[in-house]
Formats: sequence, C-alpha cells, structure tokens
Amino acid sequence: MTDFGFERLHHVQLDIPAGAEPACRAFWAGVLGMTELAKPPVLAARGGCWFRSGGVEVHLGVVPDFAPSPKAHPGILVHDLDALAARLEEHGHPVRWDDSVPGRRRFHSADALGNGLEFLEPDRTG
Repeated sequence: MTDFGFERLHHVQLDIPAGAEPACRAFWAGVLGMTELAKPPVLAARGGCWFRSGGVEVHLGVVPDFAPSPKAHPGILVHDLDALAARLEEHGHPVRWDDSVPGRRRFHSADALGNGLEFLEPDRTG
C-alpha cells in the first residue's frame, strides 16, 4: 500500500476528543496504512484507538477538553520520506519541510485532528 516504512518508536500517546475514532481510523489506517490494534477491554471502554506499523505504535486517547498541542509531537523515523510526504499531501495533509537539523531530512505535518507530527530520515546526500 505504501513505499515508505516506519522504523522505530514503541508508542506515543496523542489526545483526541470523544467520538473522533472514525477520523483517526481514516488518517492512521487509511492514509498512513497502519494496522489498528485491539485495545484491552478495560481500556477500550474509555474510547480511543491504537495503531501499529513496523516498530511504531500510536495510542489515541480520549480527553474531555481536547485541543491539539501547538508544539508537542512524535518524531517518527521513516524510510522513503519523499513517498510519505507525497501520500500525506495527496490526502490533504500539508507538509512543511524543515532543514534546520543537520544530518536529517524532515518535515512536519498533522493528523486529522491537528496533532503535530514530525517525520524524518537520515540525510544520505553528504
């Protein structure tokens, strides 16, 4: 489904508002191609959803007064950063490239709820 792959990060917990699970599934499974995980029953009762691809897990948990953080974000190491950027953009998620970290190619984007995301890979050009 995709030309890129996630390489490392066990999991990160991001906040979502109640009832946002369909939007999360559309982004994390639909756009990024991650697999939804079954949550343990006691945690499933709280809402939210979990996803995994490669060595990365993202846990999305319901909070009463959701607001996306203006700064907090997971940094996810991938291969074929350009393929991921193209996929995000073709699904309406703008990509903002940032060359301020030497030795890394990276960009920032956001999920369907505005949670910040950073994707990066080693710069192999020099």
